[in-house]
Amino acid sequence: MVYKKYIALFLLFTTSFFGCRNAGDENIIDDDAIDNSTLLTLKTKTINITQIIEGVAQERSVIIQTPVTVDTSKDYPVVLAFHGRGGTNTSWVNKLNKYTNSGEFVGIYPQGYLESWNLGTEPSKADDVAFVNLIIEELKKYNNLDFDRMYAIGTSNGSGMVNTLAIQTNHFKAIAPIVSQLMESTPLLPDTNPISIYQINGAADSTIPIDGGPKLGHVFLDALESAKLWANKFNCNQTPEIQNLGNNTLYIYKDCSNNKEVRYLRVEDGAHNLHWGNPNLFDDIWTFFQRF
Repeated sequence: MVYKKYIALFLLFTTSFFGCRNAGDENIIDDDAIDNSTLLTLKTKTINITQIIEGVAQERSVIIQTPVTVDTSKDYPVVLAFHGRGGTNTSWVNKLNKYTNSGEFVGIYPQGYLESWNLGTEPSKADDVAFVNLIIEELKKYNNLDFDRMYAIGTSNGSGMVNTLAIQTNHFKAIAPIVSQLMESTPLLPDTNPISIYQINGAADSTIPIDGGPKLGHVFLDALESAKLWANKFNCNQTPEIQNLGNNTLYIYKDCSNNKEVRYLRVEDGAHNLHWGNPNLFDDIWTFFQRF
């Protein structure tokens, strides 16, 4: 009788223990089990995001550019592209449609407030890092986007924006700042995480001189020194591999932390609009991005 009593108590204990454990497990959310049917259908369109700027609610447009037919069996890489000061987000549609139309990636093109990105002296006083955070939260409502493969391109003032995002956030695997470099007002931070960089500058650029100095209300670093700062921050080999590409020079800093890489392309005859007449440039950038 005593033996049977212990058996009954053991069965009661184990049933209660595992019963409670299973009941608790019902409250654990498995990311792989999330119902994707609640997500929005991915397609080309313009969305508006509300942001408070200087106490006023402003509607800011963001273009989502996809293939004509979205393959719902795959998740697409995401490339955010930032226009220059005085520009608009529509300028990226034709520049990158070769890649979006073919399904290489989905393009996300935000509009700068007052046609600029706030780096401290621009017409815009928006918090543009917060704006990008809002964009990414909105994008998470959509199907078929791969948030582990996010990249950013910027030109001129937009280049300064992608540098700032690389310094202050962990959104991107790689960035391509075109015709701008780091500024004295955007130092690398102790918690800036390793990211791959493809910096491109024109030696004939009179708007943002390749040698740096005061311009447009900012003090720009020398372009090569800018690349060296990134490389030093990410513990890259400080002796770059140097490739001569015709008249141009490519500096490659390898063996960086987290398998990242820093590149700096000096375009000898490149003016501030060097990206307009050089479609191969975006081929090189996209090939670079896909490695990370």
